[in-house]
Amino acid sequence: MSGVTAPELAGRIDDLLPQTQCTRCGYPGCRPYAEAIALGEAQINQCPPGGRATIDALARLLDRPVLELNPANGVEAPARVAFIDESRCIGCARCLPPCPVDAIIGAAKFMHTVLADRCTGCELCLAPCPVDCIEMRSPASVVNDAALNRTRFAAHSARLANRAAQRQRLLDAKKAAARSAQNP
Repeated sequence: MSGVTAPELAGRIDDLLPQTQCTRCGYPGCRPYAEAIALGEAQINQCPPGGRATIDALARLLDRPVLELNPANGVEAPARVAFIDESRCIGCARCLPPCPVDAIIGAAKFMHTVLADRCTGCELCLAPCPVDCIEMRSPASVVNDAALNRTRFAAHSARLANRAAQRQRLLDAKKAAARSAQNP
């Protein structure tokens, strides 16, 4: 697309992606995948949650040929959401950090649950669960609001960045206090 900068094009591409933030495309989220497409570093067929509709939309936007979904990235499937079997949940909290939209609520040593209306179906919570109490189910209704998913992902990412910055400030303060105690 002539006259369009790579960041502008990435924004247009990102607007077409489902914002599940599932990482199945091989990138850490939808925006990095969009940026890779805009720079010609990734193909348009790497998004299983978006499937054929997203590939078609990207092909139209970029004036490229339509490709089949790359099977190395997964298969297109109906939307699903995570469900936690509360009778088997041990409250380990390992499912909380990987959820890109904070759709899982709970605390350490307490049972967790999924807010189905927030779950993007990314499946990132499955692998860390040590007791396999999380399964993917068909939702009662399917409402994928990409803009809302993007907002929730941004809030999740900002919260994690803020927490990391707070930890670093605390660590720096402890190091400074230890240095001043050694050199009175």
